[in-house]
Amino acid sequence: MLSRVRIKENLWGYLFIMPWLIGFILLWGGPVVSSFIISLYNWSILDPPKWLGLRNYERLVTDQLFWQSLKVTGIYIIIVVPALLFLSLFAAMLLNNKLRGVRLFRTIYYTPVVVSGVVLAVAWLWLLNPNYGFVNYFLRTVFGIEGPRWLNSSFWALPSVITVSLWRIGTTMVIFLAGIQEIPAQLYEAADIDGAKWLAKFRYITLPMLSPVILFNVFMLIIESFQVFTPVYVMTEGGPHYATLMYVLYLYNNAFGFLKMGYASALAWVFFMIMMVFTIILLKSSSRWVFYQGGEK
Repeated sequence: MLSRVRIKENLWGYLFIMPWLIGFILLWGGPVVSSFIISLYNWSILDPPKWLGLRNYERLVTDQLFWQSLKVTGIYIIIVVPALLFLSLFAAMLLNNKLRGVRLFRTIYYTPVVVSGVVLAVAWLWLLNPNYGFVNYFLRTVFGIEGPRWLNSSFWALPSVITVSLWRIGTTMVIFLAGIQEIPAQLYEAADIDGAKWLAKFRYITLPMLSPVILFNVFMLIIESFQVFTPVYVMTEGGPHYATLMYVLYLYNNAFGFLKMGYASALAWVFFMIMMVFTIILLKSSSRWVFYQGGEK
């Protein structure tokens, strides 16, 4: 049995964390539980809620826009996550060198992250304008070709949004840079003594030592890619012809455009389950390719 002193210490500990627990329950736990309850109703805010049971979830199976949003988001993730991993790792490797002006370049690469997403989207909206945008002006002046109507084309709209997303490599780059600087220099010195080339050192030292960082970045990029909203909402609003209809944008439209709070809540819970599946798959697979300095997987 716990002594009175131990019980008193535990009581004081619980009292100190009570404000946080109350805030967590009211501001996070409460809305989460409420959203699941709402997903079982047909509720448009303006009218009284009507009980539907699981019919909102059943409706998803036959909802073509739901599947379209999943398809577009899946394509976005398949392209953006590997591309951002490669570009940010490449930039981190370059900026890890002790060269003159390297701090300036680190700042330049990180700047798009601190700029508002709306500002970036509006800037790219101007750059990609088919009539007076810089991109088509450059193509016309330098190559003598007429550029497409980027954001008004079902083919080019999604690549345009992806390009805007790839521009913001700063956060992932900084995390990679911190990971690279934590790799013991003795490993590279031993490899130099053995006559290892740059590619061999990258493959057998850098990548294995960075694997925990890579896992973290993959987690973060997948979550961010599933939640992409601002560039799509500002630049295309999901068009043309639903070519850029992301999952979160479709959820937003149902909640605040059509006031279908019950259906939007069902979409949110399906989103949560999808993320749980991705998380479990990543964690299960990480034991095969993530290595730590202690030699454990």
